[in-house]
Amino acid sequence: MTVYTNTTPVDAYRGAGRPEASYLVERLMETAARQLKVDPAELRRKNFITQFPHQTPVIMAYDIGDFGASLDASMKAIDYAGFPARKAKAKAEGKLRGLGVSCYIEACGIAPSKAVGSLGAGVGLWESAEIRVNPVGTIEVLTGSHSHGQGHETTFAQLISERLGVPISQVQIVHGDTDKVQFGMGTYGSRSLAVGGTAIIKAMEKVEAKAKKIAAHQLEASENDIVIENGEFKVTGTDKSIALPMVALAAYTAHNLPDGMEPGLKETAFYDPTNFTFPAGTYICEIEVDPATGKTSFVNFVAADDFGRLINPMIVEGQVHGGLAQGIGQALLEHAVYDANGQPITASFMDYTMPRADDLPSFKLSHTPTLCPGNPLGVKGCGEAGAIGSSAAVINAITDAIGHNKLEMPATPDRVWHAIHG
Repeated sequence: MTVYTNTTPVDAYRGAGRPEASYLVERLMETAARQLKVDPAELRRKNFITQFPHQTPVIMAYDIGDFGASLDASMKAIDYAGFPARKAKAKAEGKLRGLGVSCYIEACGIAPSKAVGSLGAGVGLWESAEIRVNPVGTIEVLTGSHSHGQGHETTFAQLISERLGVPISQVQIVHGDTDKVQFGMGTYGSRSLAVGGTAIIKAMEKVEAKAKKIAAHQLEASENDIVIENGEFKVTGTDKSIALPMVALAAYTAHNLPDGMEPGLKETAFYDPTNFTFPAGTYICEIEVDPATGKTSFVNFVAADDFGRLINPMIVEGQVHGGLAQGIGQALLEHAVYDANGQPITASFMDYTMPRADDLPSFKLSHTPTLCPGNPLGVKGCGEAGAIGSSAAVINAITDAIGHNKLEMPATPDRVWHAIHG
């Protein structure tokens, strides 16, 4: 029998199905540890994959990771060994203290086209970029990725700035303008830097190769002797150099270019990854429950993530904070409620309980990176991680505090009170 209903339990939310899958696995792990009477962190450690690459049953092969390092970092940050004493002290004060662990891994940088095609995708999942170096040396980057708050305008500009040694103000990122950017597959699945950023690097490599030819011709040197430093093309071992704006001007005036070279300094690249990327991490949550009211209060929340190389750590941490807020909101507050006729009564954010600042703890974040071998930047993606790993950590902590497993999300004070006294 098939039932079609509008009362959907899950919709495309940040993480898009992965928070629910991770939640199920991590609740099972915690339950198994309690039934086996073993430490939940050590049970996870015994089951970690340690040999890479690791072929999964579903197309993908995990390329690299160090899951034990993330677990160790989180356990140290939360003082895991000291928890029993803290639990006993809380009990003496009439409160229930709980600790919850959650380990996650996700498939990001969604691609390659051949793999997703075999799964029924109707499009390729490459990304495109175009680099335009203008005659005055300013640089336009046209990307098919789209920023809706992740800070691509900064991170993508950093890629160019760091490669050429030019000020970030010299670089303009163009996105979301279909008059200018004609090809792009967009932003989702934490793919922007791993796929979109790599397309930018591929286009940049073509620009650099042409610019080095022009610089070598202008400086009467071998192309192999040209290096790029601080916005200048220098001849190794000499004091001869030419600045990027002069190379760009030479490209467009075209008075003195190598024989047969087209004028201009503009290149395009399409990048189709060879594999997904696999961010992973461990989140540990310590909470206290008031048995008189069922209210849950956070004592501590620590996160250790492996996102590969971090291009802009501040932007990464901001995204993790946002993801953690969403995962904690899912665990404690957010609920699609319907009346007896199937009519949604939480149909707007006026009625639906969104997490606010005072619902959230301070977060202690750390990073245990392994560099992704599947793209030249070594990056993995960070946008959805916080939402994927956090809800299980919260519910594992609450069920640890109350001493049994009969609790569903969202763990509102009413539900927690009934779980304690029911």
